Amino acid sequence: MICIDNISIRAGEFTISNISFKIPNGKCLALMGKSGSGKTTIMEAICGLREVINGGIINGEKDITYAVPRDRMVGLVPQDNVLFPTMTVREHLAYGPLMRKWKKAEVHARVAEVAESLGISLLLDRLPRWLSGGEAKRVAIGRAIAAKPELLCLDESFTGLDRETLVDIMRVLKSTIQREKISTLLITHHQQEADLLADEIYNLKNH
Repeated sequence: MICIDNISIRAGEFTISNISFKIPNGKCLALMGKSGSGKTTIMEAICGLREVINGGIINGEKDITYAVPRDRMVGLVPQDNVLFPTMTVREHLAYGPLMRKWKKAEVHARVAEVAESLGISLLLDRLPRWLSGGEAKRVAIGRAIAAKPELLCLDESFTGLDRETLVDIMRVLKSTIQREKISTLLITHHQQEADLLADEIYNLKNH
């Protein structure tokens, strides 16, 4: 479980205060609010990219408030995917485990497992330029979860997808989150996305 305990965050001249919520393992919390309300600032603090001036961030029983980003076991899916143009889908999925120095056999097995769960097994040897928008999004999700993060952050990750593709990806993603017991934070201002994926909604307009 990820516990955000009464944190206050500073980003330049912008400060947001007294934020508290919990994300159980295998559940998704949608963080909603208008542009400029602090959604991404909160996510960046959780990832270790913004200063927390008060309060704490707890992962299970471990205080990670001031831990460096690489020690936080966070997977991130940004809005624009940021897929490397010269790397195949297989190489994208292997990237995280290799960076964490998994054994070769473990990496191979994990790539196959993630590809199967996201329905991209037939795309493993393709480069990003040969992927549709929905396929590229699945690859970005797969890269984010391949190293078995304890928290998955989805930062406006589904902008531009048509409804049919969105519903299909959300179905697959929800199943994956539950099966792998990943605490998931969805940053969005679209109610439809929250309705499809989230178990709970934290709306900053009520803060």
